[in-house]
Amino acid sequence: MGTLGRVIYTVGFWIRETGQAVDRLGSRLQGNYYFQEQLSRHRTLMNIFDKAPAVDKDAFVAPSASVIGDVHIGKGSSIWYGSVLRGDVNSISVGSGTNIQDNSLVHVAKSNLSGKVLPTIIGNNVTIGHSAVIHGCTVDDEAFVGMGAILLDGVVVEKNAMVAAGALVRQNTRIPSGEVWAGNPAKFLRKLTDEEIAFISQSAINYTNLAQVHAAENSKSYEDIELEKVLRKKFATKDEEYDSMLGVVREIPPELILPDNVLPGKAEKALQK
Repeated sequence: MGTLGRVIYTVGFWIRETGQAVDRLGSRLQGNYYFQEQLSRHRTLMNIFDKAPAVDKDAFVAPSASVIGDVHIGKGSSIWYGSVLRGDVNSISVGSGTNIQDNSLVHVAKSNLSGKVLPTIIGNNVTIGHSAVIHGCTVDDEAFVGMGAILLDGVVVEKNAMVAAGALVRQNTRIPSGEVWAGNPAKFLRKLTDEEIAFISQSAINYTNLAQVHAAENSKSYEDIELEKVLRKKFATKDEEYDSMLGVVREIPPELILPDNVLPGKAEKALQK
């Protein structure tokens, strides 16, 4: 962005701030009769000058997450509550079907001790556990990063590799496919089993399905929420003996039933009945 662009951006910022200040002044002048709508100043998607996030329409970004600057998020991916993706001094790319769970941090490197310029690249169907830190590194397709793990600049996690929860992976470490690394600093622990490799793929699918439910819930209007409260109260489970004495049959309305893809065992139980 050139000098003129920065000037226009700054003027726009001050106009918005002035509007909010005028609103506060008007509310004070109205005294006890004013109505003030409480709005959060948090912005889920935020530009950094000419760098703007690009989020696929089928991706889910939680309301309390922050996606900032040069960040690309692919189809079916989910960025969960409290997570921050900050693409200010470099770019972040997140593939399709990937989940970055609650309170995780993804950042990039403009410079470091090795003199490398490092974006962060996260592939397809990757699972990144809660409170992980991913900094200037590459996580290939269908890899798994456990809760609280820290990946430093230049790390490469290959396809079907796993970083254990709480591990600290040092700069420029490569974790080969099919291996589990754990510890501080992280070292080779063992080979992954076939069942564990299959779990990595299934974990990504599960989170994609769950994200659809959260996206639908977050998009509900105030009226939808109030109606659902009434329905839940009306169809709340009572003691079966109590209901039979009153001759009441309670059937859960469709609005309150979670999809089968979120609770995989539900469809099987229904068939058994």
